[in-house]
Amino acid sequence: MTALEVDLAGAAGPLTIDLAFRAAERPLVLVGPNGAGKTRALLMILGAARPARGRVTLAGEPLYDAERGVDVPVERRRIGFLPQRYALFPHLDVLANVAFGARGASRRDRLQAAQEALRALDAEALAPRRPEALSAGEAQRVALARALAARPRALLLDEPLAALDVSIRRDTRRILAERLRAWTLPTVVVTHDRADVEALDGDVLVMEAGTIVQRGRLPDLTAHPATDFVRELTAGP
Repeated sequence: MTALEVDLAGAAGPLTIDLAFRAAERPLVLVGPNGAGKTRALLMILGAARPARGRVTLAGEPLYDAERGVDVPVERRRIGFLPQRYALFPHLDVLANVAFGARGASRRDRLQAAQEALRALDAEALAPRRPEALSAGEAQRVALARALAARPRALLLDEPLAALDVSIRRDTRRILAERLRAWTLPTVVVTHDRADVEALDGDVLVMEAGTIVQRGRLPDLTAHPATDFVRELTAGP
């Protein structure tokens, strides 16, 4: 079974990130207050930010190992990344946006991979549209399709539902949770929403001030909150 194993430490402004976990078939949900270092932690795993020490392995392959001098470039790590703001190119249609991140030796291969990724998210009909013609929920699916088109071995999702209106967040959350269960890719999802944590039904890591202060399933955290943030998160609506 493919697993993403992380044990990293490094600076994030005034914070020091100290993070260790293993993600496999069940999503790992990283929660914490604003400024806790969650996004920086994802960037270290992705390879876009450099840790001070530690290691990252995927399916047993070292992607980063400070002691051995291993630091695989972002484009060769094969980790799909969905940023908070989706970062779609406004001058390209949806198909071209998704194909931009696709793996393939030829343009035809990349377009085919893009079509397959859109199909996996029931978003094929969006292919000819430009980003400005998409709803927030549609843009989220397109950005996720772009991450999938690279045929990643793991996924990092940074607040994937935060930009959505409340009216469409519930359905999009359900679709995302269903897809992640079907794909069984090692996945780390950053969120601050209890409903996301509940729907994703994964293991939870709570990060505060760069450090993991509690871990477990949502019922465990609810029964024994370790900090005020955990108490507020698990209190429900």
